[in-house]
Amino acid sequence: MSRLPAFEHEEATIAEFGSAVASGALTSRAITQAYLERIEAVDARLGSVLETNPDALEIADALDAERHSTGPRGPLHGIPVLVKDNVDTADRMKTTAGSFALGDATPVRDAFLVRRLREAGAVVLGKASLSEWANFRSTRSSSGWSARGGQCRNPYALDRSPCGSSSGSGVAVAANLCAVAVGTETDGSIVCPASVNGIVGIKPTVGLVSRSGVIPVAHSQDTAGPMARTVADAAALLSVLAGVDADDDATIGVRIEGDYTAFVGTDGLRGTRIGVARHLAGFSDRVDRVFDDAIDVLRWLGAELIDPVEIAHVSELEEPELEVLLYEFKADVEAYLATLPAEQPSRTLADLIAFNAENADVEMPHFAQEHFEHANEKGPLTEPAYLEALATCRRLSRDEGLDAVFDEHRVDAIVAPSNAPAWLTDYANGDHHVGGNSTPPAVAGYPNVTVPAGFAFDLPLGISFIGRPWTERTLIRLASAFEHAMGHRRPPDLRPRVGAEGLEPSTARL
Repeated sequence: MSRLPAFEHEEATIAEFGSAVASGALTSRAITQAYLERIEAVDARLGSVLETNPDALEIADALDAERHSTGPRGPLHGIPVLVKDNVDTADRMKTTAGSFALGDATPVRDAFLVRRLREAGAVVLGKASLSEWANFRSTRSSSGWSARGGQCRNPYALDRSPCGSSSGSGVAVAANLCAVAVGTETDGSIVCPASVNGIVGIKPTVGLVSRSGVIPVAHSQDTAGPMARTVADAAALLSVLAGVDADDDATIGVRIEGDYTAFVGTDGLRGTRIGVARHLAGFSDRVDRVFDDAIDVLRWLGAELIDPVEIAHVSELEEPELEVLLYEFKADVEAYLATLPAEQPSRTLADLIAFNAENADVEMPHFAQEHFEHANEKGPLTEPAYLEALATCRRLSRDEGLDAVFDEHRVDAIVAPSNAPAWLTDYANGDHHVGGNSTPPAVAGYPNVTVPAGFAFDLPLGISFIGRPWTERTLIRLASAFEHAMGHRRPPDLRPRVGAEGLEPSTARL
């Protein structure tokens, strides 16, 4: 059976790295070199990193020299960070969304969030793999697969899905291939891979983190966010990612905390009111057991539980959400393509569709491009069909959905199971996603934080804290208190399949 090799920095946190560097025990170069060697040794079995930054060690050396001469810029000074391959980096790495259609594209400038990372002194270590085009190409896609990277694998069981679309970011963090990583979400693409890979994920309020320079799916729901092994590390990364960007109107005038790590602690649940969304459970008895245990812990830590609460219209969101995403994808991806250098041949969605058809053996060996084709049939964002679908999404997810629960029950957050255990990777049928909570907050544009909550058949499970817009500070406080009490994070060991270490064979496909 495969095992992860020993690693000197396993589960190391940003604060621990900072202390070690400050004492002289480590340098940024040594940390960066260790992660590069770890990727080289491990990632051939995981497929979570598309490429490493050829300038990473040189950048680390410069940051070490700067620290020696003028001191650190902040907690992320010299910390290696992976970014998802739909985030522009104007360096010697590519930005492709996992597709060979953008294989030669070199962005003319960094995404705003990458500029924030560099200004904070982070080392951009490399590009994490993803579900191609952020999982918005086919109705039968396999999460974690891209033409450029192949299939990314779940490190807890290699035959299981890493979920998507931020699969590489989730797997790399889980397997200790980086300190922290940046993911993006339209609906579930941070929360799901964080949950099934046993890490923390923060899906921020839309507008807290700039989307400029990020290959889009849909502007009404897209956001980037942190993925980390601890809430404190996710909060530290969020403190850098959040910022006002003149090129992203959604960020103008938003409430941004200077340091989200200030809300990390052990007593954050005492005196709070938490709504329990039991109607978002019930899809797995094993998940329900873990969720029930988590609810008991919240009560023990001093939270008043409003149990149950129900978010209305969850089952009614799928159709209008997809309509909105199809319209916005065509408009937004063509706006992005227009920013690329003139030598990039793909300028329209129709060009991408044609490229995939012409290179079907490489781009479409497992699934097709139904979403691309349906989106290409849509008209401009002034069409009544789009405006009606968008209004329906806002009404059902906000006014009559999450806002109604928050107003009626006066809760600080709503909790629900993040996901079912990771399913088998299956090219014949596509993803087998059977349960989760991501859609209401994703459609509403509201924040969602997932934290490890336990295991089923040695596969990680998470619990999600969902809040009103701009309440990341509250969700971090709640999630941190739960994390400190439970400590459910456990490093993976690259089992080839569920049941590989003595579990009864009958559980191998549950």
